[in-house]
Amino acid sequence: MPRPRKCRKVCCLPWNASFGPTGVQTNENEIVMSVDEYETIRLIDLMGFTQEECAAQMNVARTTVQGIYNDARSKLADVLVNGKSLVIRGGDYTLCDSTEETCACGGCRKHRGGAVSD
Repeated sequence: MPRPRKCRKVCCLPWNASFGPTGVQTNENEIVMSVDEYETIRLIDLMGFTQEECAAQMNVARTTVQGIYNDARSKLADVLVNGKSLVIRGGDYTLCDSTEETCACGGCRKHRGGAVSD
């Protein structure tokens, strides 16, 4: 029997959850990225976390983050190279409940009062 999936801690949902080529209105070439995949891209590529730091922030093992990250990068490559649409939704995650003083990522939107960092 497989081990149950552990929910990944996510600081915030994306401001925009869909991206794609302008003028194209079809679900035929739509790629779905889960919220936890989005979070690994945000933490590693945008915030500069290592996979170990990302794993600690999301409360999962480094090998789990590595797999999530590889899947997310593959989806991003497919979207960019093949001109497909990207939609971010779903996944196994729990949203930050704002009870921590600060997040390891420098403070999620909830802790910054909704402000977006530069």
